[in-house]
Amino acid sequence: MSDQDLVVETVRDILTGFEPFVLTAERRWDAGLWSALADAGLTGVGLPEEAGGSGGELADAVAIVRTLAAGAAAVPVAEQLLVAGPAIVAADLALPSPEEPLTFAVGDAVSAQASDDGDGPGRFTLTGTATDVAWAGVAQHVAVLASSAVGPVLALVAVGDLPASDAFNLAGEPRGSLVLDGVPATGALLTETQADVLRARYALARAVQLAAALEQVLAWTVQYAGERVQFGRPLGKFQAIQMELAEMAGEVTAATALTDAAVQAVERDENVVLAAAAAKVRAGAAVEVVARLAHQVHGALGFTQEHKLHHLTRRLWSWRDEAGSELAWSRVLGAGVLADGPDGLWPALTRVV
Repeated sequence: MSDQDLVVETVRDILTGFEPFVLTAERRWDAGLWSALADAGLTGVGLPEEAGGSGGELADAVAIVRTLAAGAAAVPVAEQLLVAGPAIVAADLALPSPEEPLTFAVGDAVSAQASDDGDGPGRFTLTGTATDVAWAGVAQHVAVLASSAVGPVLALVAVGDLPASDAFNLAGEPRGSLVLDGVPATGALLTETQADVLRARYALARAVQLAAALEQVLAWTVQYAGERVQFGRPLGKFQAIQMELAEMAGEVTAATALTDAAVQAVERDENVVLAAAAAKVRAGAAVEVVARLAHQVHGALGFTQEHKLHHLTRRLWSWRDEAGSELAWSRVLGAGVLADGPDGLWPALTRVV
């Protein structure tokens, strides 16, 4: 068994003690699951030990995020391991303890004012409102991609008692706003390219979650079709159902392939923006087909609160629109593959896929 397999098995073992539940304003996340993951050192995987993390490779962190997404885990691990944590380390900022929940926000309406010379990691003051912040009210720190007079800034904010508005996605996950009225932060200046890559990594984190949830929904649907007997034979024996399962499988395979390719692009540090754009677009497009057919095969049973299917389909519908919609990333993808002119179109397409 490889180290990555061992990590996945550890996460699965932990998940057996924490069944998915319907999130509410009173119970916004699974604090018990987070504590169990943190105690096992899994909330710092992929982050260097010298920075305070648990070490390991990007692939290990992706495997953890995929496993938790498939289990409908209500914890901010994707944001911490795949976006905010790596960004903070790359910017040479002090990484908060991995035991403390960390999230990421694209602060389009947040401006940063340097409190010192702004050369490298320094002190900033943030002004504005960060909207649609994943796990707002849960995370103890947030890495904000803000703007300044001299370029993008990655700012790390200790949220503390900073109030978050009560907003949630369709799955009930917190997506509130944080009002940053002269809030102090540590931060570092980024180039426009670095800021674009950071946005792309956020989109890729959602694509990883989408692909994992899509695979699990397909597995549940195939299992149900094999077990549910209708008119004297399993649903899976009917040609119409077989065609629907095949269509679902095709969508899942395509989404997974592009997501895996994007992760490899991050590991090689090449074509990250276009690869992540392709992954987010394809995974988002698969949601409509897979979620619809899954509920169709499950019938009325799949729409009940008591059945497990909704824990993932509601997340699929939510994650599809987060970290940039399919339309937004399609525009990025289209502009990117055309950037080198007609002669560069085919090479650009083959690099992306």
